[in-house]
Amino acid sequence: MSAAIRRYQRVLSYAVPQSPALATTAGLSIAVAMLTALQPWPLKILFDFALGGNALPEPARSLLATRGVDLSPAALLVFAALASVAIFAVGAWLDARLTMTSSRAGQRMVYALAGDIYLRLQRLSLLFHARRTVGDSLSRVTGDAWCVYTVTDSLLVVPAKQVVVVVSIGVLAWQLDRGLALLMLIAIPVLAASATFFGKKLKSAERLKRESIAQLTAFVHQVLGSIPIVQAFGAAPRNRRLFDALAERNVIANRTGAMVSSAFDVVNGIATTIAIVIVVYAGGRQVLAGRMTVGSLLVFVAYVRSLDGACRALLKTYGALRAAEASIDRVVEVLDAEEIVHDAPDARPLPARRAVDGGHLVLEAITFGYEAGHPVLIDLSLDVRAGETIALVGASGAGKTTIASLIPRFFDPWQGRILIDGIDIRQLTLASLRNEIALVLQDSFILPVTVAENIAYGRQTATRAEIMAAAVAANAHDFIRRLPEGYDTILGEQGGDLSGGQRQRIAIARALLKNPRIVVLDEPTSALDAETERQVMMAISNLLEGRTTLIIAHRMATIRFADRIAVIDGGRVAELGTHAELIAAQGRYARLYAMSQAGTAAVAGGAR
Repeated sequence: MSAAIRRYQRVLSYAVPQSPALATTAGLSIAVAMLTALQPWPLKILFDFALGGNALPEPARSLLATRGVDLSPAALLVFAALASVAIFAVGAWLDARLTMTSSRAGQRMVYALAGDIYLRLQRLSLLFHARRTVGDSLSRVTGDAWCVYTVTDSLLVVPAKQVVVVVSIGVLAWQLDRGLALLMLIAIPVLAASATFFGKKLKSAERLKRESIAQLTAFVHQVLGSIPIVQAFGAAPRNRRLFDALAERNVIANRTGAMVSSAFDVVNGIATTIAIVIVVYAGGRQVLAGRMTVGSLLVFVAYVRSLDGACRALLKTYGALRAAEASIDRVVEVLDAEEIVHDAPDARPLPARRAVDGGHLVLEAITFGYEAGHPVLIDLSLDVRAGETIALVGASGAGKTTIASLIPRFFDPWQGRILIDGIDIRQLTLASLRNEIALVLQDSFILPVTVAENIAYGRQTATRAEIMAAAVAANAHDFIRRLPEGYDTILGEQGGDLSGGQRQRIAIARALLKNPRIVVLDEPTSALDAETERQVMMAISNLLEGRTTLIIAHRMATIRFADRIAVIDGGRVAELGTHAELIAAQGRYARLYAMSQAGTAAVAGGAR
């Protein structure tokens, strides 16, 4: 089976739950198609029998006469008019039902696919997201997911209707005149060749359009998420020029796609027009020779036009299908992306806590890096006793944040293992592992929802009393009460309407409410002033009580909470001990501490 077919199967699997609606759509399509084939027949009755004076064919005439039906020209005229209106009205009603049914089923498929893409993106590794912009991922959820609608419409809905139209017209045309029926079909090979030739060009043009709009969306998202920096550096004019350049790239991509699509339509139009001319000429000669009635020729002309419409619809769906392949590729890329971190087949939940609140955390001979051949951590080992707080210090790039990322299994080590209470975390379910770990980062990630919902993000079943108790413990209750709606105040994007210390205290309240056994603090006070840092550290002291904790920090105010300090250098634990022990050893930590003290003294002197 080819890769292309597998991709189509992947997308069409979302059509299976909508099978009843699609079956209804197919039935409506057949009914509409048959009415389309019947639509020109009242014209034949009108011109051949009502106006032309010809008698009805004998079987029909005898049947209607025995039932007392008026067969006069006036009666046939009324019948032809009423039949035209009835066929049109019923066909229009069925077509509207068809559109509503297929649209509803299509949207459900789209949102099912978009939901799976959205869920998948949340589960994929940080490496996956580091290589793609937020705008690109957003485009796959909101734009590319519509490919399932296009594919279903192009492979099932439209073909079901138009193929029945073509077959019905072909059968009825064959009964009228076999020669003209064959002439009517001469455009089909030309149209098929045109679709094959332009198909690849349409797909390429659509991919360029998708990529250009994704780049534009990503750029806008990036700028709007950095408004303070944009304004501080006066970057608005430059960003406008970059926006114009990206917009022009999208204009060019759309123009290319429009040119290909126009050329496609022109070639198809020429082919079908030639077919119509040939049929009208050949049929007109037969009418002049008396071998065909005017009514039959009019039916043929109507059929040629209907056939032209059906072929155009089929070929447009083919073009849409080829264009949708670009979106299918982008969708399948996400759905089939490897989950680097996932539950093992025999994964089990982390056992309930023992008497000690904190978990015993062991990093055992860990080697890990983000790129093959470039390890960040090398044979690193660290034993953190239950309830103990260890500070990780060292130069930037030493691997401290990487250690923090390995504990909740954002990544798995290349070698070695991480144990919690003697269990390799790869043997645990991700949900149970991450439920027992709380992160408080330098960027506190405040969501644009209420304060209460932000605090309860890790435990959504929490009561209002529990949320408030966590806020009190995090020294956040007082400022929350002063907000316009208190705990029901909806916060701005990334908590832009709060100070840095307020955001951190909400993050700490979130961690407290989660009640984890392990806490990871990554530079929680690095961007705060001294007074705000004092308030945040009081909240952190409540968070750490009885819990196993790793603190990544450079500032001594944070490090002083630690029972022991691990100096990370070159991806290894270079030193480990208490503050007093490491100062006495006069090693790397002593030098880092001396540099920190000298920097603090210099800042104080400058302030004076």
